[in-house]
Amino acid sequence: MPKIILTFIGWLAVVLATLGVVLPLLPTTPFLLLAAWCFARSSPRFHHWLLYRSWFGGYLRFWQQHRAMPRGAKPRAVLLIVITFAISLWLVKLIWVRLFLLAGLVGLLVMLWRVPVVDSPVDKEQQKP
Repeated sequence: MPKIILTFIGWLAVVLATLGVVLPLLPTTPFLLLAAWCFARSSPRFHHWLLYRSWFGGYLRFWQQHRAMPRGAKPRAVLLIVITFAISLWLVKLIWVRLFLLAGLVGLLVMLWRVPVVDSPVDKEQQKP
């Protein structure tokens, strides 16, 4: 695939991931992983920016190294998901949309529950006496 198309898809994925932070049912993580994949194949500069300069960089690097979430990230993610869904459920009046949102909430929480959590190397060094 031409580099320009991969770069465009990467930036589109970054925008969608950023929106997914505050919009329920729009996933953040898959879009970030897609952006990292696209940038790795199209633009070393944007890939470096995503991994080391963006708001999401630390989590992406941790995922690449451990295929897990760092300790403390899962409770924050659950809290943010529950808050955004609660606001949506409060604002929406149609029962079928509320049921759809509740099903999405359950699905997201089940998927998040299955992601492993590991201590970062810094955490392990701080725990040593």
